[in-house]
Amino acid sequence: MDAAPAATPADDALHRALGLTDDEAASIAAILGRPPNHVELAMYAVMWSEHCSYKSSRLHLRRLPTEAPQVLVGPGENAGVVDVGDGIAVAIRIESHNHPSAVEPYQGAATGVGGILRDIFTMGARPIALMDPLFFGDLDDARTRWLVEGVVAGISGYGNSVGVPTVGGELTFAPCYARNPLVNVLCLGVLPVDRLVLGRATGVGNLAVLLGSLTGRDGIGGVSVLASAGFDAEAADDSKRPSVQVGDPFEEKRLIEACLELLDRHLVVGIQDLGGAGLACATSETAARGGVGMDVDARAVPTREDGMEPFEVMTSESQERMLAIVAPSDLAAVQQVCERWEVRATVVGTVTDPGPAAGDPHAGRLRILDGPGGSVLADVPAASLSDDAPLYDRPLAPPADLAERRADDPAALPAPRDCTEDLLAMLLDPSWAFRQYDHDLLLNTVVGPGGDAAVLRLAAPGLPPTGKGLALSTDSNPRWCAVDPRRGTELLVAESALNVACGGARPVALVNCLNFGNPEHPEVMWQLSESVDGMASACRALGIPVVGGNVSLYNESGGADIDPTPVVAVLGVVDRLERVPPSVALADGGSVVLLGRQASALAGSRWAVERRGHTGGSLAPWDPEEHARLLALVAELVGRPGLLQGIHDVADGGIGVALAECALRSATGVRAGGIEGHGELFSEAPGRVLACTADPAAVQAAAAAAGVDARVVGRAGGDRIVVDGLVDVGLAEATAAWRGALAGRLDAPGGPAA
Repeated sequence: MDAAPAATPADDALHRALGLTDDEAASIAAILGRPPNHVELAMYAVMWSEHCSYKSSRLHLRRLPTEAPQVLVGPGENAGVVDVGDGIAVAIRIESHNHPSAVEPYQGAATGVGGILRDIFTMGARPIALMDPLFFGDLDDARTRWLVEGVVAGISGYGNSVGVPTVGGELTFAPCYARNPLVNVLCLGVLPVDRLVLGRATGVGNLAVLLGSLTGRDGIGGVSVLASAGFDAEAADDSKRPSVQVGDPFEEKRLIEACLELLDRHLVVGIQDLGGAGLACATSETAARGGVGMDVDARAVPTREDGMEPFEVMTSESQERMLAIVAPSDLAAVQQVCERWEVRATVVGTVTDPGPAAGDPHAGRLRILDGPGGSVLADVPAASLSDDAPLYDRPLAPPADLAERRADDPAALPAPRDCTEDLLAMLLDPSWAFRQYDHDLLLNTVVGPGGDAAVLRLAAPGLPPTGKGLALSTDSNPRWCAVDPRRGTELLVAESALNVACGGARPVALVNCLNFGNPEHPEVMWQLSESVDGMASACRALGIPVVGGNVSLYNESGGADIDPTPVVAVLGVVDRLERVPPSVALADGGSVVLLGRQASALAGSRWAVERRGHTGGSLAPWDPEEHARLLALVAELVGRPGLLQGIHDVADGGIGVALAECALRSATGVRAGGIEGHGELFSEAPGRVLACTADPAAVQAAAAAAGVDARVVGRAGGDRIVVDGLVDVGLAEATAAWRGALAGRLDAPGGPAA
């Protein structure tokens, strides 16, 4: 019988200070058969936090489709992994670092990048690309500008230094994010299929080896202090700053190379990154997945600060750390590899026998020891820290005035006399941010920031040449989802899949980051549930499996929840990447062809919401079969040599903004006609694409064969953007509005003086 933990039982008030409810504390005591002590309670607090346990969302996430022949690893591991043929797999993951970035924008964003990189290379994949969907309040607010500059600097400072390109993302501005910005970061990596490794501890007597940085007090309680509660009016409360991690990209670079060499040489049995909940998470999850126990020596963990308590050591979220499970016979080789890469490697634990009750979920014990052979500081069933976390079926309810909202169609709003002013107000050039990211690192980037999708060569050291490419798009539309979270998320999946088709790819997988408000509010839980159902419906209809995701809740400040903000990222495969695909552009003299049905619904559009303050109505319907035909057609047209001179999906701002963006990015004017009023000009209904071509007959013939509507709506050329009867503006004036919307309002490199 193991000795009882030496630490004294925790007092009754401590669990509340750590973010646990009275019922949760009682459940912990029932699992242990005694009151938990401080170390144990601290570990349960971080592992049962909303961030780590998904206790409010797991019930709903089960409804997502996660299986397909190409899926090697689905949700539940550090990253999803998809087989793309030729013995090569792709690992993909998206995470949020919202609350840390609200408190300390540079480090919050930088460590978000560091954490997502580790999620990828812990699977055995080399990270080759980052993307960053970002959401902020009104740029007229000084604090928002500070947040924007700090977050973009943190992403560029870490990504550029570690040597992984940031190839795209999104910038969204809306009042609901004023005190609660959203910082979502995606990473994609590639690996030989036979290098795939999972975060599991196996083999009694094998060693738990901590790799990387020293453990400090930064980030203690990050997942419980920051990610499981909303903010008051001043999010940048100094008392919360110690809960934000501090990153070191150069340590991360060394860690990447050391870990990939260890995996190539098959020197580790399993490996897990240390992110949220630190060692408490890495040790318990690897042991639980392997059905074993683990003894961890808290005194063996190298620390950067004197006098760290065992609960601090176990729950610190200090960055650039990995936990590797190593056979004793391989320890010397592991240490040699780490020494060559100047990475610290310390044995901190041992895999132990689950005991005679092997197979019982509570059999494998996680014991925290006070030195070799020292007293037992904590003794808990390893699996209980994750598998026994609470599962809440929280009350959910639609808004009381839902029917009235949906009946209030913005089509009834007065038509503008001249749409030019509205169009100019909706233009925003995101290149101020993109110029701070090095998107050509690793030399795989074929289409970088600014396109509908990033396009990359499928290449990395050690991989065979295949001629294939990858397309990747991150998409969101909180306006749609505020109107109708289910339909809005369906349309979001459809849009993201269409974006990768514009890169010439067929969609093969999706990951998501679900950003919502306080789950204790029934309307927020209704939004989340509806959004999950919309995603599940669209993914099933289009045959796209969900291979991973993240849920970020308690995004509120001052009692106000953010708009529902699901972010989806679709991964596509280009079977033959033989040339640079057409971009968001026009070519002088080219015809502009609109693919897809005519539409004029304005509910959830930027015109209705941002320009008229109108948030009611019903979103446009979509036909999954028709959309699937469009996806196949667009990928085929993009793949035809020389047929298309430019391509752009119709999304935010409708046809008007899509035409303007094509014109502005190519410095070529355009004249369009046959657009029926401001409804068709600004509608964001799904399933429409603008294609510029010198051979419109060929495009229309291909569309007819595919069963997709197609009509010529304009011709490129001149120095004006004209939509007959609706818009008439010079390129110079439109360019000034486009470029000044962001860079002209920020005091940062790339601003007005650049």
